[in-house]
Amino acid sequence: MIDFTVWDSLLHQYVDELGRVDYHAWKTQQPRTLANWLSTLESCDDITPELTRNQQLALWINLYNAFTIYTILERYPLASIRPVVLGIPNWIAFLWFFQRRVYRFSNQTYSLGQIENQKLRSQLQDPRIHFALVCASIGCPLLRNEAYAPEKVIEQLESDAERFVNNPEKVRYDAETQTLYCSKIFKWYRQDFLKVADSIPDYIRSYLKPNAPLSASTSIAYLDYDWSLNQRISS
Repeated sequence: MIDFTVWDSLLHQYVDELGRVDYHAWKTQQPRTLANWLSTLESCDDITPELTRNQQLALWINLYNAFTIYTILERYPLASIRPVVLGIPNWIAFLWFFQRRVYRFSNQTYSLGQIENQKLRSQLQDPRIHFALVCASIGCPLLRNEAYAPEKVIEQLESDAERFVNNPEKVRYDAETQTLYCSKIFKWYRQDFLKVADSIPDYIRSYLKPNAPLSASTSIAYLDYDWSLNQRISS
């Protein structure tokens, strides 16, 4: 199994409990630590067929998030993941960020999109990954300040789901208008959530506190997605 000690240590040091990343301090103090660790994984033996489901969940979530943070650190300072490539339309910047096959692991090259869609969504099929994968924007789930571990990844994902749904910036219910406001993540990955719940409101109801009268007939309004960087300003 891959040793995530380096990644875990960096998260503890540079990510706060609100999921904000001190990119400035990270890049100033340890500019190559993450890159050097990722380089050790480029030609490691492919052990993924031998891994349990929980080991695979922890592996691919950690790699996705580590590759994402690596990309930001290489180009920091920047205000958003969208204009990583300046002077081009947003949709091209989006494809550049998520679809470039430039991340090497175990003698293969991946894009962030491949890790998300092929390794996690298609093969492992746990909708809670959408509360764990972080694209370095404020609209994303909060980045954990610890690595995912096989022995507790299910507990971590459950905690991620609870934290996401009970964050008013991501989900809130307006009792007066009887409208459920929620992140566009529930729109973009609707089919993943419907594999385990009858409707998006039913899925959210299982986590939302206090309980709200949500059902399949509840009106849904999707919140604007904030693509600005999930950064914490150094004190």
